[in-house]
Amino acid sequence: MGHQARRDSFIVSRFDDAEAELDWPFGKVEGVDREDLRETAYEIFFTACRSSPGFGGRNAINHYNTAAQESSEGGGGGGGVGTAPRANGGGLVGMSRIKRALGLKTIKRMSPRRAASSVGTASPSSPRGVNSPNISLSAPPPMRPRRPMTSAEIMRQQMRVSEQSDTRLRKTLMRTLVGQMGRRADTIIIPLELLRHLKPTEFNDSHEYQFWQKRQFKILEAGLLLYPSIPVERSNSFAKRLRDIIRASETKTIDTGKNSETLRTLCNCVVSIAWRSAKGSPNDACHWADGYPLNIHLYLSLLNCIFDHKDETLVLDEIDELLELIKKTWSTLGINKFIHNVCFTWVLFQQYVLTSQTEPDLLCASLAMLAEVSTDAKRPDRDTMYMKILSSVLMSMQGWAEKKLLDYHENFPKNVLGLMENVLPLALSTARILEEDVANLAAVAVPEKSILGGVDSTGNRVDYYIRSSLRNAFAKILENVNAKAAEVEVEASEALLDLAQGTEDLATKEKETFSPTLKRWHPIAAGVAAVSLHNCYGTVLKQYLTGVTVLTNETILVLHRAGKLEKVLVQMVVEDSVDCEDGGKAVVREMQPFEVESIISGLLKSWVDDRLKRGKESLRRAKETETWNPKSKTEPYAQSAVELMRLCKETVDEFFDIPIGISDDLLQDVSDGIELLFQDYANFVASCGSKQSYIPALPPLTRCNRGSKFHQFWRKAMPCKSGTEDLQQGGTTEGLHPRPSTSRGTQRLYIRLNTLHYLLAHLHSLDKTLSLVPHSNSMPRNGFSGNRRHFSTTSSSYLDLARSSIQTATQHVSEVAAFRLIFLDSKCVFYESLYVGDVVNARIRPALRTLKQNLTLLAAILTDRAQPLALKEVMRASFEAYLMVLLAGGSSRVFSRMDHDMIVEDFESLKRIFCTCGEGLVAENVVEKESETVEGVVALMGQSTEQLVEDFSIVACEASGLGVVTSGLKLPMPPTTGRWNRADPNTILRVLCHRNDSTANRFLKRTFQLAKRR
Repeated sequence: MGHQARRDSFIVSRFDDAEAELDWPFGKVEGVDREDLRETAYEIFFTACRSSPGFGGRNAINHYNTAAQESSEGGGGGGGVGTAPRANGGGLVGMSRIKRALGLKTIKRMSPRRAASSVGTASPSSPRGVNSPNISLSAPPPMRPRRPMTSAEIMRQQMRVSEQSDTRLRKTLMRTLVGQMGRRADTIIIPLELLRHLKPTEFNDSHEYQFWQKRQFKILEAGLLLYPSIPVERSNSFAKRLRDIIRASETKTIDTGKNSETLRTLCNCVVSIAWRSAKGSPNDACHWADGYPLNIHLYLSLLNCIFDHKDETLVLDEIDELLELIKKTWSTLGINKFIHNVCFTWVLFQQYVLTSQTEPDLLCASLAMLAEVSTDAKRPDRDTMYMKILSSVLMSMQGWAEKKLLDYHENFPKNVLGLMENVLPLALSTARILEEDVANLAAVAVPEKSILGGVDSTGNRVDYYIRSSLRNAFAKILENVNAKAAEVEVEASEALLDLAQGTEDLATKEKETFSPTLKRWHPIAAGVAAVSLHNCYGTVLKQYLTGVTVLTNETILVLHRAGKLEKVLVQMVVEDSVDCEDGGKAVVREMQPFEVESIISGLLKSWVDDRLKRGKESLRRAKETETWNPKSKTEPYAQSAVELMRLCKETVDEFFDIPIGISDDLLQDVSDGIELLFQDYANFVASCGSKQSYIPALPPLTRCNRGSKFHQFWRKAMPCKSGTEDLQQGGTTEGLHPRPSTSRGTQRLYIRLNTLHYLLAHLHSLDKTLSLVPHSNSMPRNGFSGNRRHFSTTSSSYLDLARSSIQTATQHVSEVAAFRLIFLDSKCVFYESLYVGDVVNARIRPALRTLKQNLTLLAAILTDRAQPLALKEVMRASFEAYLMVLLAGGSSRVFSRMDHDMIVEDFESLKRIFCTCGEGLVAENVVEKESETVEGVVALMGQSTEQLVEDFSIVACEASGLGVVTSGLKLPMPPTTGRWNRADPNTILRVLCHRNDSTANRFLKRTFQLAKRR
């Protein structure tokens, strides 16, 4: 018993090792271990074969003894050669048909285990000294000479079933079949019959009986509840009662006596569940062990008995007879020929893996069975369960084979190179069946577990194996080189030289050792290997060169050695591609050349990237720290712009000092990088808000009425604080000079303008330097700037986009500064004071005095180049503010027709300031053109109310599409566009809203029901 326990432990260990290397394709059977499955499989097998010779049938041999087998180390097996199997299941066997078809060797020995002795010694596992547990229980005569073993004896021995267990099984069958010898085996629920007929007294002790009983219940649970072939509904009362009984058996022994109520309930539940049909119709089939994956686990336990225990790489010569007997279990387990072929293929393959891959015949037999499986998979009558099992098995086999092939340099050393010739066809065959036969069945989803992922049969799997294995082998060489370099602290260039030599040696080994074998499946195996090594070394070479900023002697040595390696690999491709139609050109095109010129170009590009990176870093610092305060009056611009311009000029000067020919493409890369820096900086300078943020919101439209409280008390209103301070500081007479109202924020905007004009001034000289330098033709480009623009040969400017960006930013900053000056800094003397209350007492003169001072400060801060545009934008902002006063001044402003002359006079004074400011900074014709809109609105204020009403009615109808004005027609409220114009209906309406007479008041009340001012 100790020897048997050790052997069983070894078997379990081997299975665990195999599962670590193989993906088990059949799922798990919860709660049932391998020993339980093996015992149950034998019980099913014996029951199915009970009428066969040697199993208690009519021609059974009544005498056999296992004393000799127990003394022969518990293993071995083999029949003689040259005689056919005898009809009674015993005797020598001839050459197996199956082994001959699969190419398996014959066991040419007559092991003592294959012969039964008549020595009357009791077996240690046999109670009461009974050595021959056949169904007649007759004692064997003493000293009978040895005889060949029957199939029943071989099977019991192979499945490691004790004589005691075998005796109990025979007794159970004898008691079960009393009076019904013709009963089919698949109608016998073996665990139930064993529970019914075996009593605790037939076991050594109560513990053994309880353990045995638990096994029977676990099998019933697995076959009927957990993995039934016909699903059990949750509401099934029989299933619930059976489950309760099984749970109870876990804690105590269940009484199975004849008068036991529990046994009657158990029998009733088991029979009811087992004899169900899928559609509820009467059923003549019993289903208790045919559910997946339980049936497959049981069947595999039977198939595993074909291997010799003494040498597990060998298959028993009795395999034909054993498989023919095992076939009798098909009806019980729900197995058919197709499933058998898949399982048999798996068993051969698994045994090959379990035995440390020492017997190639087992792998060859698996390949032979795959041909049979491939034929089966093409049949139209294949069912879903079969395809599920097939796909799982093939995926597992394919995964194992591909793991080997994806690193064949490691897995197939020179002494076992022949093994590769079998593993490679295995991987290709399983892949072909999966792709051609399994994947075409819509009902089965092929698991996407293939290591190759997207590589299919239309691609070249062998090509992928070669590339992957060489990458792995190259990685090991690289690891060794790095380890050596770390120990002796050698330079990276020396390590790269050693790597090149190791790569060349690997290429030679591939060409001489593996390529002749691989060429049977790939026409240019050596060429693909050379390309793979070339790419691997090229990757490392590129990594090395990323840290090289200048060309050195060490770099030149590395480049020369790389060139030598490249020649060896290219020659290897050429020699291997002689027979190809294209001469191997397609493969050669995969090799990215190690061109010195390209590497130098790459080094130059890296240098350019570094310089541009410095510029970006300078720009980043500017964005974080720039305060827009000038360094001095002589340098009224931001120092960040000075720093950026200095970096760009240094980059251009150093670039042209490099002692090599400068290509057009490389020069374009430099100019594009500099241009992007200037564009980014211009956008940064222009990020100062928008002019709209300073324009006050339009007040609601109201109608004037002379009796308003505001009209009566406006003189008592308190002027705004800042405006009062300005008046106190500057006085109200022309003899006093008020201080400018320009805020520090507006002054910083002026510095932004100076900065932009500084960039424009220096950009011209930088662009000239780039345009006049002599340079060579274009060199090969490695994608550095493949998406960038190129100039035509007639254009000499490289920085047009930067110049345009700066000009756009200048226009934007000028607008923002002007609107901030007028609407924020000067609002107390302009928008918030001008014409407040009435026109005569709130003329424009105080605002003009402040404006003059602000323009004087503007001229003092801005450079000469920045002044014209800035002054022009201040003029536009002033005109816009003046229009806001006239048209959107709110309830604090009212106008009459008599105010027209004063308003005209004030606006002329405003225009005069810009015409006379500086020495023609703003041309008079420009002032006149910009003032046309304001003059048109002022002209409206000189018209009569009746004329305004008439003009408004006409343009409002035309704008809304109503056509001609008719009596009784309700005029639409014109939308506010903000684009003031004398022909705009909203503009005319606003003039009427500010007109202080009864006619305008009545019209607005009648037409739009506008509210009075309060």
